[in-house]
Amino acid sequence: MTRSTLTLALLLFGCHDGTTTPSAPAPTPTPTPATSQPGTKPDNDHYHGEHITKSEDEWKKQLTPEQFDILRKEGTEPPFHNAYWDDHKRALYRCAGCGLLLFRSEDKFESGTGWPSFVRPATPSSVASGADNSFGMTRAEVHCPRCGGHLGHVFDDGPPPTGLRYCIDSASLTQELLP
Repeated sequence: MTRSTLTLALLLFGCHDGTTTPSAPAPTPTPTPATSQPGTKPDNDHYHGEHITKSEDEWKKQLTPEQFDILRKEGTEPPFHNAYWDDHKRALYRCAGCGLLLFRSEDKFESGTGWPSFVRPATPSSVASGADNSFGMTRAEVHCPRCGGHLGHVFDDGPPPTGLRYCIDSASLTQELLP
């Protein structure tokens, strides 16, 4: 298989490599918008049921075109040509849309897919999931529970201890380096 054929296959099917996909849980219900006191900042390390709602124009002003395509339109970036697929720095990975803590570098591993992969989210409530039935297959899509931004997919072919592979688009993340 040529590199261009492989790249096209990966783009069409995400980071699916022919293994099975975990059963997609029912979509997470959308929480009601948060009410907060003026001047207070959200707790970006934990999700507490708050939901950020913005218009498409507001998201376009805040995000880069690539971030907008991935987070808001469920696009994907090319494998092996993105910011974090081969990054080994000690870091926290946050949602590029709202800053919520999603993943930690100690849970990142080399999956060989060309996208950053993690065995688990930073906390059990850091990501939400739902069924993605695009391209004639069912996959488990993962998204930010706070802003609803598309992050990638989760597969059941990861290493121990979870056996899961969260295959995430770099453009959906920001990296906070740790000492």
